[in-house]
Amino acid sequence: MSEARLREEICRFARSLFERGLTPGSSGNISLRLEDGGWLVTPTNASLGFLDPARLSRLDANGRLLEGDAPTKEIPLHTALYDTRSGARAVVHLHSTHAVALSLLPEINPKAALPPLTPYYLMRAGRTALLPYYRPGDPAVAGAIRGLAGRYSSVLLANHGPVVAGDTLEAAVFAMEELEETAKLYLLLRGLNPRHLSPEQVADLVKTFGLTLPEVDDHHGHDHSQE
Repeated sequence: MSEARLREEICRFARSLFERGLTPGSSGNISLRLEDGGWLVTPTNASLGFLDPARLSRLDANGRLLEGDAPTKEIPLHTALYDTRSGARAVVHLHSTHAVALSLLPEINPKAALPPLTPYYLMRAGRTALLPYYRPGDPAVAGAIRGLAGRYSSVLLANHGPVVAGDTLEAAVFAMEELEETAKLYLLLRGLNPRHLSPEQVADLVKTFGLTLPEVDDHHGHDHSQE
């Protein structure tokens, strides 16, 4: 796919996310890695609903701006995901309401921010790590993501929002949407003792779809006794 078409795809997906209320105002950012190792990135202070393909930030493989507007200040978290997820070709970061709300709850397991409520959550997003709060654009967030050693394709930043890597832009967007919907389900069912997927059902998904899921330490809040 040509770079011109990729620019259009970023803007198309970004507008879809914005119009459905998944990231308000000028929040959220998207990046896409190109064949030459460089990136296309959404600009800083730009609404995902009103992007101009010609003004997307074009970076070289070292992160230097080649053309377009200044890039998002969240470059460190995008870089860390690309560096640790070898198959990642796109990264999406949003301030979606339910995922942000989830990140504020005291019982959340840092190694599994959400229990296995649905198969498509595991199939698209895998498990989600919760990282402590870092101010937006803080380079230290890159170290925290690198500390996950590439085990997670979806990460939740406390008091901030989710960030998801995918092998295509479409995969990253779909995984982000699944993460947001699962966070919504969790909040709707909180305190109602919902039935989670059992260990056997999770194992079947792993075997059937070739999933790689990080191990879960159950000493951090979620009661997985029904899994």
